[in-house]
Amino acid sequence: MKKTGILVSALIALILGGCSQSSKTSTNSSQSKSSSSYQITAKSNDSQYQTVINNGSYLTSKSRGVGISQNSDNLLNLKSFESGLLQLSKSKFSTSDYIFREGQVLSKATVENWLGRQSKSNSTGLNPENNGQTDPDKRNPIYVQQLEEQDYMKQKNGKLVLSGITIGIGMNRKDYYQKEQYGATYSTTISKAKMIEEGRLAAAKVIQRVRNKVGNNVPIMIAMFEQAPNDSLVGGSFYSYTYVKSGSTISTWNDINLKSYIMPETSTNSVPNDNDETSFESFKKQVQNFFPNLAGVTAQAEYENKQLQGLHVNITTQFYSETEIISFTQYLAQAARNYLPSGIPIDITVKGSDGTVQSFLARTAKQTNYYTHVFSSY
Repeated sequence: MKKTGILVSALIALILGGCSQSSKTSTNSSQSKSSSSYQITAKSNDSQYQTVINNGSYLTSKSRGVGISQNSDNLLNLKSFESGLLQLSKSKFSTSDYIFREGQVLSKATVENWLGRQSKSNSTGLNPENNGQTDPDKRNPIYVQQLEEQDYMKQKNGKLVLSGITIGIGMNRKDYYQKEQYGATYSTTISKAKMIEEGRLAAAKVIQRVRNKVGNNVPIMIAMFEQAPNDSLVGGSFYSYTYVKSGSTISTWNDINLKSYIMPETSTNSVPNDNDETSFESFKKQVQNFFPNLAGVTAQAEYENKQLQGLHVNITTQFYSETEIISFTQYLAQAARNYLPSGIPIDITVKGSDGTVQSFLARTAKQTNYYTHVFSSY
């Protein structure tokens, strides 16, 4: 799965300014929940979806954000979950044939209930009832942590028709809890086998419930995500998915061998390919020798089947002069071209010690040279 390094501001500009193909539509069934009018945005490149604007406003998800409070200790999980789900969807719902719409089938209240525990007042909870135990090895943990819906549409006879759904389900390997309000935080460790077992049980319930809402002819992909622990420096990763064209029977699961790592590696974080680590260390050394006022040079690397798929490089500086930032950015483009691996998408973000983004560099897998931008004031 390849990630493209795309400047966020450029994408936002395209979304807000590139609207086209205005059409009229009306709601005919549960498969088409469009309002009286919609527009389709332009897309920045062929690897991105066009998206839906309804009555002049971006159509936001009905349920997005339900799991954010539960992931507040590691927002990297949320970012990895959302971006990975979008990339997985492209394997079944191509960007050339489908239009992306934020989830509109599942309401916020529905997702909240599904993520809750089973109880007399919540029969739809995907997590086991509270057995009253507080010992980490005796209590019933929360297995299902996140759930997100993505809709994939097609234009038919001037209407947007729901033509595919992806549901992401985030599973815990560690469930954090408190024995009393405002008390110390404890955790229950969940084995990988138990996580997979509970995830498949939850997926079977979810696909049946979603099928009841959208009818029998909308393909549904369900992707399973393993949450990273709260102290992890990278987000979690997807580990399997299923695709059901019709009906609600899951017959097969497809494994996904994706994992994120931090560079430079540590004793608990060993990068699969030593050559990649060596390349990054050479890049880091060159950069630090040229500009000593650096607080840190790190990278998040994504691997699929132990093959490097992309790099997000983060550099923290102590620069105050704009000329220093300009010179440093120019040098980074040269050093990255000479030392970082080729044939993969790479982006580099330069931040000040206060967190302010000072410059940005990016290239796609097919490019050699980097696009650069320095954030300056007027």
